[in-house]
Amino acid sequence: MKIKFLAFLICISTICIAQSKISIDVLHYSFEITLSDISDNIVGKASIRFKAVQPTAIVTFDLVKMGKDTGMTVSKVMEGKNALTFTQNANTCEIVLSAPLQIGEEKTVDIYYSGIPADGLIISKNKYQHKTFFADNWPNRAHNWLPCIDKPRDKATVEFLVTAPQHYQVVGSGIQVEETNLDNNLKFTHWREDVPLPTKVMAIGIADFAVQSVGEVNCTPIYSWVFPEDKEKGFHRYGQAKDILSFFMGYVGVYGYKKLANVQSKTTFGGLENAGTIFYYENSASDDTPMETLLAHEIAHQWFGDMVTEKEFAHLWLSEGFATYLTHIYMESKYGKDTLLKRLADDRTSVIAFSKTNDKAVIDSISPYMDLLNLNNYEKGGWVLHMLRQKIGDTQFHQLIRNYYDHYKGKNANSKDFQREAESISGQNLEYFFKQWLYTAGQPHLDVRWSYPKKGKKIQMSITQLQQTPFSFPLEMMFKYPSGKSEIKTFKINNTQQVFTFKSKEMPIDVILDPNTALLFDGIVVQQ
Repeated sequence: MKIKFLAFLICISTICIAQSKISIDVLHYSFEITLSDISDNIVGKASIRFKAVQPTAIVTFDLVKMGKDTGMTVSKVMEGKNALTFTQNANTCEIVLSAPLQIGEEKTVDIYYSGIPADGLIISKNKYQHKTFFADNWPNRAHNWLPCIDKPRDKATVEFLVTAPQHYQVVGSGIQVEETNLDNNLKFTHWREDVPLPTKVMAIGIADFAVQSVGEVNCTPIYSWVFPEDKEKGFHRYGQAKDILSFFMGYVGVYGYKKLANVQSKTTFGGLENAGTIFYYENSASDDTPMETLLAHEIAHQWFGDMVTEKEFAHLWLSEGFATYLTHIYMESKYGKDTLLKRLADDRTSVIAFSKTNDKAVIDSISPYMDLLNLNNYEKGGWVLHMLRQKIGDTQFHQLIRNYYDHYKGKNANSKDFQREAESISGQNLEYFFKQWLYTAGQPHLDVRWSYPKKGKKIQMSITQLQQTPFSFPLEMMFKYPSGKSEIKTFKINNTQQVFTFKSKEMPIDVILDPNTALLFDGIVVQQ
């Protein structure tokens, strides 16, 4: 997901989901949804196939109950032809099964419901005053309009069967199975995704669209879906996706979905990485803001965040940090290393500013989840990957990204899983590296003092870490001399204060910290 910095200033409320122990694993969702131009009320039927992961006689799905004006009301629950007893609470629907399930046994229940979504399905008008419907499920907002297990570790295949007025076009997760005109100026559209997804990236979008086929990459079709009024400019802006998809297929591995659709939408985010069906902010098809890096960020998520999904949102950097750094790598491949270093330097400045008012580590159990959309998980997460790349080398880092994806595609992972992959590839013990950069707040804040005594022809260095917890890292320093020569020396920093002395025929005219932009830190250099 890509968000605009100003979005951090917007207060977005989320609903806490009951943290009861999960007794089932959902295998497949089939959502039949009927929409109308007359009202915002939706009518739904959710057929949910699941298996028991522990013995249970009651299953619980997340679903927001009808309140004063919005929410969902369940009218009945069926198991085949048998009506089941259920209880609808504020945020859940508890269903008593006809018979207890043992571990591994499967069951399908049909939940009939209706209501006006408070969130999750954004029903509004676009800038051209045409009504639109867009799923906006991240992070745990799907249960505002869909009965589901609204947690990232529960992945399932999904299909959407939408009945809506004929003038709408429908885009959704997976591939289109059917589109049929019905009586009374209605149309039925069926989309199905056979790759298991977390609810956060399941998608459906209903609007008046213009659709363009951009082409194919390795037999994967790419489409642009934009509002008809923005067709000319939007098709051009979204068309950059083809080269980006091609790059990530080569760098990371096989693309996991049967299509890539880039969709102009009413998402509350700058971009939302729905699997195979990415939603972008409404003006993305028509404004003059550069689109390439936003496309790259969301397309990178198709591998990390969608196919490989964090087990818990506390490990969100495995999604957002990866998308951030892979965007840098894409830009490096296209525009050169200087572009990479400039982007990293800008990110470092932002992270340092953020850390002055934030005392949290990257891996943090923040609630509400929207607060996790911060520079720790994006820019600092990207910097962790960059420093890991410096530590193990380009070749091993690239192989690590490919191996990690290959081992966990279609599954969930946490930071320890990624650490094990990194240690396996590099042959190094990386426990301290991950501990200090992911589980410790802040970054090194350095005070560097140097002198060149008249006698002895040597440089004396005193390096002090000013932050509360000392870090361990290599620090590169460039020394420039009057003769025009320069040299880079690397110092192993692992204590609060260290002193180094080395010979030099000349007194430096300049001393530069981290000349290769390899370290997340801030600091000063003072000649004494």
